[in-house]
This record gives sequence, structure tokens and C-alpha cells, in this order.
Amino acid sequence: MKRKKNLRVYKGLISLGLWLALVGSSKAQIIVNQRNPIIDKVSFSGVVSIDRQDNIYLTDQKNNLHKYDASGKFISTFSPPVLGHIASLEAWNTAKIFLFYDDQQSITFLDRFLAPFSTVRLGDQVDGIIKAASLASDNKIWAFNESNFSLHKIDLQFPEATRTIPLDLILPKQQYDFRFLREYQNKVFLLDKLSGIYVFDNLGTYQKRLPFSGLNYVGFRGDELYYLANNQVHFFHLYTLQERTVDLPTSQNTTTIKQVILGDANMYVINDSALTILPLK
Repeated sequence: MKRKKNLRVYKGLISLGLWLALVGSSKAQIIVNQRNPIIDKVSFSGVVSIDRQDNIYLTDQKNNLHKYDASGKFISTFSPPVLGHIASLEAWNTAKIFLFYDDQQSITFLDRFLAPFSTVRLGDQVDGIIKAASLASDNKIWAFNESNFSLHKIDLQFPEATRTIPLDLILPKQQYDFRFLREYQNKVFLLDKLSGIYVFDNLGTYQKRLPFSGLNYVGFRGDELYYLANNQVHFFHLYTLQERTVDLPTSQNTTTIKQVILGDANMYVINDSALTILPLK
């Protein structure tokens, strides 16, 4: 009976809709790695998010959005008639999935079925070019304005209540390359590739800089911030300030990894056309 059950699971995995590698031991040995010739044509970008049910959201090079469950099973795709460049994606609020299109200077909200229900044109809210954006916990929008070097907290319901924080009065006068913005646990994290991560409270008051440079993306899990660097996942505790690392398995081709994202039980490694699932110990 056990052998028949394993065969049924094995056959089901063949149709997952992407490369799926399930790792079954602490040595991270890949036990399933099946190719689907249709889905292999999909080339993933590094824009990724995860929701509270560990569903994975990935964008491809054509800026379509694909949703998979925690086991890697394909669920659905969002492919709008007019495609734009998805610069950032947030799915922590499954009732309001957040897509920021930097080329269109707009934000699209999707429901949990990946159906769009609202679009915000940022030019109607603030003047200037928005380089990074994030959904706030109170349903407002954080936005970094590259034109006037400021941080906005945009109130869509009451535009006159929009807050603007001039960063040139707060941060050192130097070159910046801001790549990523995210609110988490009532903190706002603005990532500069050149000098690190600038942390603000949820009112926009500057607090500190985390010296993690050379990054394009950071994720959050529990009370830790994490990022991929030097073939390791680095963790930084937001309150104790302790750091730790987890090595990627030697079976992973680290030269092709686009991004790593963590769920409750698994680590998801995204390559060009592959999603590898590794258990967290």
C-alpha cells in the first residue's frame, strides 16, 4: 500500500507546472526533478512574494503573474491585456495583492483569485517619479519619490492627509540607489543597494541604518529579516540584532538563482524556470 501511495504522489508531481524539487533529508538530496516541456518555456524574474498560506507568487520575464501553492502546484495566472514592468509584488494581504508597475507609475490591486479590482495612478497622487512602493498595514501606500528624494505615505481616501518626508534633510548627502521598499511590523524598510537599509517607523520618522549593502531585495519571516548573499541565506533578528546564516545545498546551481523566499516550513529557491522547495529545519 505504501508503494502505491508513493506512486500516486510521484505521478501527481509530474504535472506541477514547473520544475519542482522536493528535498527529503537534512542532506538536501533532490528526490523529484521532473521537466514539463510547456512550463519550461516560462522564464521567471526575481520578483516574488508569499502569502500567509505559503502560496507563492512569481512574475515571469513577460510580466505575467503566476500563483502556486505551498507544494508547488500551479493555481492561476494573471496576464493583463496591457503588460507593464512589475517592479514589486506583495501578497501578504491575500484580499489585496499589490503590484507596482514602475514604467506605468501605477499600482494594481488583485483579489485572491488574481482578478484586478482597483488601479491607482501615482501621478494623480504625488508629483515626480516613484522608484519604489509598498502597501502599508493601514491600507495607505508608501512610495519613494526619486524626483524630489522624499518618502510619501499616500492616503488614497483622504489625499490631503498624504505625508511627505524629505529625505535630503535626514540622510547623509551621498549617492543612493534605492531598490526596494516594504513595511513590516510597523517599521518601514527602504533598501539602498549602495549603503544598506534605512529604517523608519510607521509615521516616517527615521530610526537607523542596517549596514547590508549590495542587495536588491530582503524578505521577512517572524522577527527576522533575511536576504541572499554568497550562496547563503542571511538572517538578522529585528530586535535582538543577532545574525545567522543557512548554507544553500550544494545541489543548487547558485549562479542561476534569481531569488529565495521563506515560508513557515519551507525555503523556496527560484531559478530561471525552476522552483525548488527545501524544508526548513
